[in-house]
Amino acid sequence: MYIAPVGEIAFAVKHVAGFKASMDAGEFGDLTEDLLDAILAEAGRFASEEIAPLRRVGDQIGAKLVDGKVSTPPGWRELYRRWIAGGWNGLQAPEQYGGQALPTVLGVAALEMWNSGSMAFGIGPTLTMGAIEAIDAHASEELKQLYLPKLTAGEWMGTMNLTEPHAGSDLAAVKCRAEPAGDGSYRLFGQKIFITYGEHDFCDNIIHLVLARLPDAPPGSSGLSLFLVPKFTVNVDGTLGPRNDVFCSGLEHKLGIRGSPTCTMVFGDGSSNGVPAGARGWLIGEQHRGLACMFTMMNNARLAVGIQGVAVAEAAFQMARAYATERQQGKVSGGDTVVAIVHHPDVQRNLLTIKAMTAAARAICYSCAFAIDKARMSDGTARQFWKDHADLLTPIAKAFSTDVGVEATSIAVQVFGGMGYIEETGVAALYRDARIAPIYEGTNGIQAIDLVTRKLSLGSGKHVDLLLDDLSETARQLSNSGRPAAEESADVLKAAIRHLRAATTFLRTAAHEGRKSEALAGAVPYLRLFALTLGGVYLARAALSGGSEARTSLFHFYLHNVLSEADGLHRQILLGGKSVGSAARYLAAPDAVTAVN
Repeated sequence: MYIAPVGEIAFAVKHVAGFKASMDAGEFGDLTEDLLDAILAEAGRFASEEIAPLRRVGDQIGAKLVDGKVSTPPGWRELYRRWIAGGWNGLQAPEQYGGQALPTVLGVAALEMWNSGSMAFGIGPTLTMGAIEAIDAHASEELKQLYLPKLTAGEWMGTMNLTEPHAGSDLAAVKCRAEPAGDGSYRLFGQKIFITYGEHDFCDNIIHLVLARLPDAPPGSSGLSLFLVPKFTVNVDGTLGPRNDVFCSGLEHKLGIRGSPTCTMVFGDGSSNGVPAGARGWLIGEQHRGLACMFTMMNNARLAVGIQGVAVAEAAFQMARAYATERQQGKVSGGDTVVAIVHHPDVQRNLLTIKAMTAAARAICYSCAFAIDKARMSDGTARQFWKDHADLLTPIAKAFSTDVGVEATSIAVQVFGGMGYIEETGVAALYRDARIAPIYEGTNGIQAIDLVTRKLSLGSGKHVDLLLDDLSETARQLSNSGRPAAEESADVLKAAIRHLRAATTFLRTAAHEGRKSEALAGAVPYLRLFALTLGGVYLARAALSGGSEARTSLFHFYLHNVLSEADGLHRQILLGGKSVGSAARYLAAPDAVTAVN
């Protein structure tokens, strides 16, 4: 059973991400440490006592589609009602629409606990929160007043409709079309796939945000517009109107997160559904600027998916540790009695690897969320700095944390041994759930490409250099701290930072000299090198911030068992691109299988 690690989470928010210093300086109004602790404690209680007990039924029964209607697993609808009754849906939403306008980092911390309870449940409300942010940032005042109060209260839920069967991650290939109706609205026609919570029984209305093309749209991604398409149209007084022409035509049969309905949505097929043809929609933002508007929601979702990786890794650690302390097998060296497997060094190494990588990923996600908060409250150059910082950390938070989720759950299955491969233990379900996160909201390969081709140039390339200087300063502080083994630990950290600097220079040079393929081939190992180094620095800050002996021990374990990858990743970035190019020509050969063998 999952028990929310509220103390660890609160420490990471306050002392690793840096929230406490800003809060004490009054930057977050009347938010106090006591209130922050109380919110996290109650979010943790809800995750542990309300959400986690329904994780298993969600996996075993899943969502069902019958006669065009989707039913969620038993107890989930009632769980959602209790969730919105607690006010959780409006945690970060604007106050004028009924929200609490609390900081992003606090919302992300709560989101971690809810997703540890059940990743399949947690992703639904996440999309509603993203829809609220996108509508608030880009929609007309009329649409805001009509939709945001209900979305904030959780009485309605939101979705994100991007890709189509032929498009995949290439949104430039989207074909869904929108035709002006002459009354200020539009009629949408097309199909969208992989739509999370596209249809369900949680609430009375579902608000779809849909990318589509107007008749005069230019080709490519620059021709996409964003539309708000409700399941039921909404009257001017906020009451529900007629059923709109948007329907779920199928549910995906998935490896994991089975309680979450992943839908194929059809827009504008009224002839077969008995409603007027064409799904009524309203433009959000400017015509042909839909992708820019949608990125507000997508960036929100990418950080949220990153925290899913942290969440499932934490749940896996707790499950594996509990099993390891109970399972009796083997004797330790020099002993003559059978012991719990937690006493065996290899099992200890596995558990500590999960723990250390989870702590590193958590720190990266919280630091990204804190940067978003700082950007919102700042002006001028400070605002741009923090925006650049959040933009730089977002692909790292999404990709690294979700990779950690997969690695951690895989290791947890290994700790269980043969019992981990048996569904009854529940750890296999976490492994299956985790595997989607590196894929959706932009695959991790795409995140790495974004980091290398776009984010390294933020601030004319100076932002990443400032960050590297900041990481070096932490290593210097560690070296001068007078702590046991501080000099040795600082040397390991400094070496990783040197590798990251050199790799950054190499990739910049490759891009500048037109060796783009070489840079792209090194993008994924570069992101991992960046993340592992960041994680090491954040764990050092935890140890330096009056952390417990356990945090210091975990930091030392991370340095010598996880950050030791840095040297190999550096070599892979420098040399791997050329080897990919030379070997890849065999992949396209007619006899590719025998050629590589």
